[in-house]
Amino acid sequence: MASLLFCGPKLAACGLVLSIWGVIMLAMLGIFFTTHSAVLIEDVPFKDTDMEDGPNALQNIYGLYNQVGYNCFIAAAIYVGIGILSFCQVRLNKRKEYLVH
Repeated sequence: MASLLFCGPKLAACGLVLSIWGVIMLAMLGIFFTTHSAVLIEDVPFKDTDMEDGPNALQNIYGLYNQVGYNCFIAAAIYVGIGILSFCQVRLNKRKEYLVH
């Protein structure tokens, strides 16, 4: 039977820790971007033409905030997938320790 184990125990544990940190950080950034936090205005990719629209300028900026927030949530979901994969590798490495060859 083919083994699904392709990471060592240290790499799997490192991947698990980094993915937990990434999910927490990106989820919080996504929340702050979708609530239109003024502190994050420098990270919103707007152009000067977005500000010249008059009454729609604020809505354009809010739309860009929301788009960046959704991108953060998508990246957090990718980190969840990597975390699940790393957790499976940790479990497979633990099980390998108890197998007799």
